[in-house]
Amino acid sequence: MFVIGERINGMFKDVAEAVKKKDKEVIRSLAKKQVASGANALDVNVGPSSDNPKEVMEWLVKTIIEAVGDVPLAIDTTKKDVMEAGLSLCRRKPIINSVNANEDKMKPLFALAKKYKASVIGLTTDKSGIPKDSEGRLELAMKIIASAMEHGIDTSDIYIDTVILPVNVAQAHVKEVLKTIRELKVLADPAPKTILGLSNVSQGSQAHLKPLINRTFLAMAIASGLDAAIMDANDKDLLDTAITAELLMERQLYCDSFLDAYRKK
Repeated sequence: MFVIGERINGMFKDVAEAVKKKDKEVIRSLAKKQVASGANALDVNVGPSSDNPKEVMEWLVKTIIEAVGDVPLAIDTTKKDVMEAGLSLCRRKPIINSVNANEDKMKPLFALAKKYKASVIGLTTDKSGIPKDSEGRLELAMKIIASAMEHGIDTSDIYIDTVILPVNVAQAHVKEVLKTIRELKVLADPAPKTILGLSNVSQGSQAHLKPLINRTFLAMAIASGLDAAIMDANDKDLLDTAITAELLMERQLYCDSFLDAYRKK
């Protein structure tokens, strides 16, 4: 599974403080730890408190590259100029995080994806919000895929995020998200990749329940065909769950040391 580490995000207090003080060591440490733990890419989000998000994005990307070289980066912002500032500095194929199904959002961001040869995370949301059922999510997913193809973006470069909501307030959405992931695999050829912002499912739950909810949902999503997740790459139990779920789905060959073997690979 493709793991995008979630920790370099200004919503976290340590990152917000590091950004404020321009403390490179905090950002470098977070980048190195996530990659060492198994992250294939790193999410980069300046957070809501910056007065100059474009400048902060440039500083973050440069600092991360200093620490971990050409690890792929997912540039996470709703602002087009901030997005381009991050994309322009990436050494490896970047990821645009993210675009929704509104045409006024898709057009400029798919243009950037074409310019920088980036993959794109497409959220199954639009001006009406998040659909309650899988049919609504699938309709928006196909709209995103069609628009991407019109802009010359290959389906293989699209990650569809079927948007999981917190289980403590939207429990019925869980099965609809899993159903959408399964059905996306047969509705398009080639099928788009699927991705989730994993920690959203446990947001608002009691602290001691969050790891259990995240692990269980991740295993269920992998069984449904999930390809990628933005998640806590430093959570060893969570990574072990992902590795084991893929093993049980025959995506990996069994051996008694399969956890170590996967990490070495």
